Amino acid sequence: MYIVMKKLPLIALLSVFIFFSCGNKSAKTSDAQSSDSLKLSYARGFSVKYFPGYKEVIVFSPWIKGGVYARYYLVKDVKTKTPKDGIKVLVPLKTIAATSVTHFEFLSLLGEINTITGVCSPKIIYNKVINQRVGEGKITDLGDAFSLNVERTLELKSGAVMMSGYNQNDPAAQRISEAGIPVIINNEWMETSLLARAEWIKFVAAFYDKQQLADSIFAGVDKRYNEVKAKAAGVKTKPNVMAGSNFRGTWYMPAGHSFMGRLFADAGARYYYANDTTTGSLPLNVESVLKNFSQTDVWLNCSFNSIADLLKADPKHGLFRPVVLKQVYNFNKRLLPSSANDFWESAVAQPDLLLSDVIAILHPEIMPGYQLVYAQKLQ
Repeated sequence: MYIVMKKLPLIALLSVFIFFSCGNKSAKTSDAQSSDSLKLSYARGFSVKYFPGYKEVIVFSPWIKGGVYARYYLVKDVKTKTPKDGIKVLVPLKTIAATSVTHFEFLSLLGEINTITGVCSPKIIYNKVINQRVGEGKITDLGDAFSLNVERTLELKSGAVMMSGYNQNDPAAQRISEAGIPVIINNEWMETSLLARAEWIKFVAAFYDKQQLADSIFAGVDKRYNEVKAKAAGVKTKPNVMAGSNFRGTWYMPAGHSFMGRLFADAGARYYYANDTTTGSLPLNVESVLKNFSQTDVWLNCSFNSIADLLKADPKHGLFRPVVLKQVYNFNKRLLPSSANDFWESAVAQPDLLLSDVIAILHPEIMPGYQLVYAQKLQ
């Protein structure tokens, strides 16, 4: 397994866009006969198939159609024979090193938070249980996710190391794999909808033999998300929204087919790039943002904490109508002094709460009495 991790712009760091691959092998079927496959409603980045004696878990390449990033064979007995084209993993996992904050809520909902033995950058972690265990020395600091401390990771002898896939040929991940520790790629962030990201709880659950629990948890999230989405479907007026912030002259706006772009549509908003067919973020200059968004109604996911800070950072921000109307919101309501933000953790697994926040901001009349969870208005 070869991986490369390198520094990214701040917006990518905030989005925890850290990922690596295990090659671009084309997908192929095991010689054994699959008895069943895990049903997925939204996620397209992985699959789980059941065979006599083991489960096959595949992480697909988000860039190459039919390509495979990684293939795992999950067994309960190490003596179980499996095909040679994947990594054998003994399950259920008893211990795991989780390198991205986006993994934590899945483990928490599955009741497996105490299996975490190693994490990266504890200062940006919001989860209280993890922070307590780090303080008690029960969880090891593995350094920065972009420069993982391999020695500490190997000393843990965890059942697996979970990482977000980023690129090929990373010596650190190669060494971990060669030491016999499975490196599990979790690419939930590459999905193009919030529900697809949340459905990766089923991926994590496969390594803990908790498929039924994961199915039940996700079914609840799916139901609540679509119920609140239906409330916004019939609105007569759709406010125009803008998002993101100016960072060193570049404004990163959600692409039309990104999960944030889909969030705006589900919340009953109008968005200038709604018809854009790309995913991820669109790097724009401030002039183009002013041209297309100066008269919008609401500014969402602003990285600043006050209108004063916003204007101090760049006086041009005062030219946007939402600033004048004080309709600017960040997702920092659950922010610790350390800069740890629960938005990057629990919202991944519970997008129904995030959608409720945005609908309550855009259409307060259909969410009376609602208390925002992640969002807050800049004062």
